[in-house]
Amino acid sequence: MNPRHLDVTAAYAECERIVGVEARNFSYGIRLLPRPKRQALSAVYAFARRVDDIGDGDLPIAEKTVALDRARKQAAAPGDFPDDPVLLALADAAARYPLDLGAFGELIDGCEMDQRGTVYRTWDDLAVYCRCVAGSIGRLSLGVFDPPSLRTEPSVPNALADTLGLALQLTNILRDLREDLTNGRIYLPQEDLSAHGCKLVLNADGNLDPQGGKLVGLIRAEADRAEKLYAEGLGLLPLLDRRSRACCGALSGIYHALLRRIAAEPEAVLSTRVSVPTPQKLTVALGALLLPAPRS
Repeated sequence: MNPRHLDVTAAYAECERIVGVEARNFSYGIRLLPRPKRQALSAVYAFARRVDDIGDGDLPIAEKTVALDRARKQAAAPGDFPDDPVLLALADAAARYPLDLGAFGELIDGCEMDQRGTVYRTWDDLAVYCRCVAGSIGRLSLGVFDPPSLRTEPSVPNALADTLGLALQLTNILRDLREDLTNGRIYLPQEDLSAHGCKLVLNADGNLDPQGGKLVGLIRAEADRAEKLYAEGLGLLPLLDRRSRACCGALSGIYHALLRRIAAEPEAVLSTRVSVPTPQKLTVALGALLLPAPRS
């Protein structure tokens, strides 16, 4: 057997280990893919996780900048780093599937926005950030799913993947309002905060100040925005093959369920990190696997 094959196999195994440890929600969907696509998407996630860990880590800003620059070079030419298992797997995946590795550069752009403490004045401003940190991964995932339309009319599936990424990231933002604020980050658009007459501030008990219900009203409004994005972005599913559709449906379904929990009880976001119970995640994943094929 080719020794390099053993190296690539071990590299993919390391990426799948990272997914299993670090990405519980993601893993519900990725398990539904056939092995080659599961390996490729694991490589995409493992490198994305590396970038996120740099951005969210404890390094001084100057060192983060150097590390992010290094990651940008690695993403552009992963095959130049054969001793790095994640990059070895990513290079192999890019040789098998039409991955737009330039999308990792957008992810790194998003991390750099976080380092600069970017303030988002409008939804359009925030959407740029969301496209960087989530839409980029959506487009990379689409390359692994590799639907026929990606080759014949790429603008359609890419636009839908981008919209679905916006929905997922806005869901994350709503879930993490309190945690992000404690880390000095505010993602909600300033014009939306102003329109609802509220600010993101913590009470003495460390919870978000409800400001007489104004913040809850804002959370509901942003949840409505995310719901509309899901309605549009989920139009991607009929373009995918059965197993890819199940993977995408499981991941987006879990986050969609999370959004609906937030919309049903927005007050909970002020003091806790809302989550979807494991049994419900399993139900969503099973339901995604049973999604009917689109009508021809």
